[in-house]
Amino acid sequence: MADLENVVIIGSGPAGWSAAIYASRANLHPLVFEGAMTQENQENGTLPLGQLNLTTEVENYAGFPAGAVRGFVLSAVDEDQHGMLPPLPKDEHGHDENKYAVMGPELMMLMRQQAKNFGTRVITDDVVEVDFQTHPFRIKSSEGKEIRAHTCIIATGARANYLGLESESRFKNRGVSACAVCDGALPRFRNKPLVVVGGGDSAVEEATYLAKFASKVHVVHRRDELRASKIMQERAFSNNKIQMEWSHTVDEVLGDDERGLTGVRLVSTKDGSKRDLEAGGMFLAIGHTPNTAFLKGQLDMNAQGYIKWKAPFRTYTSVDGVFAAGDVSDDYYRQAITSAGTGCMAALDAERYLADKGIE
Repeated sequence: MADLENVVIIGSGPAGWSAAIYASRANLHPLVFEGAMTQENQENGTLPLGQLNLTTEVENYAGFPAGAVRGFVLSAVDEDQHGMLPPLPKDEHGHDENKYAVMGPELMMLMRQQAKNFGTRVITDDVVEVDFQTHPFRIKSSEGKEIRAHTCIIATGARANYLGLESESRFKNRGVSACAVCDGALPRFRNKPLVVVGGGDSAVEEATYLAKFASKVHVVHRRDELRASKIMQERAFSNNKIQMEWSHTVDEVLGDDERGLTGVRLVSTKDGSKRDLEAGGMFLAIGHTPNTAFLKGQLDMNAQGYIKWKAPFRTYTSVDGVFAAGDVSDDYYRQAITSAGTGCMAALDAERYLADKGIE
């Protein structure tokens, strides 16, 4: 018979590890499926530790000001994980920085370690099938392991949509980003022309935010009018730092190994002509895809595939005992700190559910 768990957490971003920390401290002995280290997950941006593991410096996560971060990480994280740490950022002379904001992989490894310190058990595999129609729930991994669970927390996140260009992949985290709020204030992008790709509210929000730091923001849109709401359009058109590049798409990302991204090549959707645009960064604002395919309709979702919360300020889903946290249920904020907060909420909701059922 399959193992029976109090709490199974699927996902390993800020929401998943925060849920694990709280569940562990409540003596619920959670089990985390953190995802598999596969080529497919690497290509999809769904490797263990979530989207934050794909970023560089994280300046907006509370409690991590710039400092001697690497020494702390080495002292806190198990030695067998040290080889997974990214190279140290470089200063203007090419030397290792001694003082910098925590990097995404470092922050995620610290969260993972904190959860393990309290007794969280981790399986490095993908969940490929769930059955929430029976109780205890049934959860099956890609390696064929089957687990039964009294409660389940879905924290699988959402992945940013990219253009799919080979050159785009080459310069991810070296000028290509899918989060202006996360990365826009970094020195790499300050006082430089930047490119935002998209035409909806998100694209205009990103462009308006980046205009605080950039010398110019070029909004590249395939049509000759925006899809954004009228008020958002007015903000873009009234900002003299924002320039619309109508009826164009990005054909190629330009750059080199030393400087990273240096520009983009645009192609007209009307006549096919091409031109190069100098830029210090390119920000994608063409949506996100929640990682919910494995659920196969087991939970209520919105039109975009995000899991619906059935009560305000609660992580309850359409199935009692199943909770959702982080970007998998958030198509609005999508920040590490809000994901961590909802991970905490989900663990507390699971704890109270178990207590109400008399399950220890």
